[in-house]
Amino acid sequence: MRTKIVLYNSLKLIVASMFIGLASALLADSLKHLTEAYQHRIFQNAGQISPFLYIILPSIGITIIYFLRKYAFKKRQNKGIKEIYTTLETRKDHLPLFKIPSHYFNGFLTVIFGGSTGIEVSTVVATATVGNAIHKKSKVAFAYKNELICAGVAAGVATLFGSPVAGWLFAMEVIARKVSRPILISCTSSVLIASLFIYLIDNKRLLPYTVETWNWAALPYIIGVGILGAILALYFTKIVIHAKKLFGGIRNNFLRVNLGAVTVGILIFFLPYLYGDSYHGLHEIIEMGTQQSFTIPFGILLLLLVILKPLAASLTLGAGGDGGVFAPSIVAGAFLGVLFAQLCNTYLGTELIVLNFALFGAAATLSAAIHAPLTALFLICSIVPGGYLLFIPMAITSFTAKYLAKWCYPFNVYTYKETKLAVISRNK
Repeated sequence: MRTKIVLYNSLKLIVASMFIGLASALLADSLKHLTEAYQHRIFQNAGQISPFLYIILPSIGITIIYFLRKYAFKKRQNKGIKEIYTTLETRKDHLPLFKIPSHYFNGFLTVIFGGSTGIEVSTVVATATVGNAIHKKSKVAFAYKNELICAGVAAGVATLFGSPVAGWLFAMEVIARKVSRPILISCTSSVLIASLFIYLIDNKRLLPYTVETWNWAALPYIIGVGILGAILALYFTKIVIHAKKLFGGIRNNFLRVNLGAVTVGILIFFLPYLYGDSYHGLHEIIEMGTQQSFTIPFGILLLLLVILKPLAASLTLGAGGDGGVFAPSIVAGAFLGVLFAQLCNTYLGTELIVLNFALFGAAATLSAAIHAPLTALFLICSIVPGGYLLFIPMAITSFTAKYLAKWCYPFNVYTYKETKLAVISRNK
């Protein structure tokens, strides 16, 4: 009898997770393509009319978000991925249904108007809410709240990056942070549906460049870019936390929104590569890095992008934009990898493959930023054709960056909490 009950409950969990997988895949795919289309259109039109429009566009997007939050969503705040953790830790807490349209539209508006972040965290919270809603509204698999939330997240991330394994691992490493039989069943079921969706409808890679080979002689440099990626992620984590504290102390809504948004707009005016999620800029930088030799102006451009992309993302989030560290970590890390490879080739006489090191830098920075090396490994391998040829060096750089970052600073932007000692010392 007990075996039959277990099998029956598992079957209910599988059915519910598959439904969540389909709903989350549709949500994530529509947000991805709408954002990509409108971001490109607004960016191109603003550049043709007057580049000075870049200065005010982020303010327009975040101001619309402010009024949506105030009137449409009744002043209810979005707190990002921490909302999911709070829900998972207690039985009574739930993700309210408004989180789906709130994060969907806020993420969309932030990025298309130039807010220098991405839609990944918006998608994660929205798809987690899909799982929570199925748990609340239906008696199917009622006992599996955490499992259904993780199922939604896994399918959403899988669809965004076209990587079922990365979506599955993200749900395990970052959201659940544990492995159990029900979680394995729910995430696997939802990711199978997302995989079918990706195969039939949307199998386009994030980057069009093909990985061809790598050499063991590059191993010391692979470890080197992993160390630099960890340092970049630590810098990013610190400024995100400080930006949120700084803007959280500004009571004047007009000043808070425009102080951050206009600053981001000024940065975009001088460096259009910082616009939105910056994936368009990444395409151009990798192409230039692979086709031309190192020059001082190009090196300065890359260094500025490495430093300013995390800053622009932090200001966007502090001003009230919706998003997270996924896209900025990938992009800033890739810029770092291009710069590192070109410097080594020019001044050390190496023959490092620029594309490979762009990917190593992206994996290292993402791994260290979210403390999830397996997610970073499979995600970055999947964003280019032939990416899994780099599996071994990518694993080395991802784990190097993660453990160095954790050793230097045990918190990340998702799990940051002040220690009692820090609170006591501040209050003295």
